[in-house]
Amino acid sequence: MTDQAPRPEGDIPGKPTAASRTTLSHIMTGSDTNLLGTVHGGVIMKLVDDAAGAVAGRHSGGPAVTASMDEMVFLEPVRVGDLVHVRAQVNWTGRSSMEVGVRVMAERWNESTPAQQVGSAYLVFAAVDADGKPRPVPHVIPETERDKRRYQEAQIRRTHRLARRRAIKELREKRAADGIED
Repeated sequence: MTDQAPRPEGDIPGKPTAASRTTLSHIMTGSDTNLLGTVHGGVIMKLVDDAAGAVAGRHSGGPAVTASMDEMVFLEPVRVGDLVHVRAQVNWTGRSSMEVGVRVMAERWNESTPAQQVGSAYLVFAAVDADGKPRPVPHVIPETERDKRRYQEAQIRRTHRLARRRAIKELREKRAADGIED
């Protein structure tokens, strides 16, 4: 379960996890708030997608589009004046897809207290060519024990995503065969 699928000879060389890892930082202002006076979840989600997209583009060496977002978790509210750091890295790669893990950290802009984790997400990106067709990506080379754990966990998430899609498709086909219209 920890090994990459075999790649054909002459394929793109792999890249280590650190090669595309990045952090995007942004200070939260009043225009980022929701009706409760905290930063709107959609603002955080956009930062997450931006950072993950940068990582996917760096890793794949070109355009990559968001295919799905899994498990966006908001652990703590983010406030006006918080300096938000969105840290992203490629956890796993397939032929043309990549899972990018994102951790969202926040700290007060004017204090020297450590940043605390306020959210996390997993996104899947597909590398595309100029015509929008899938293109191959370099396999990711996990470097640390943490990277190896993330790689293994990403494989589990992928298995679950595929099983969920398959189960939903089968249910819809059965309902259609039974004459049930949605």
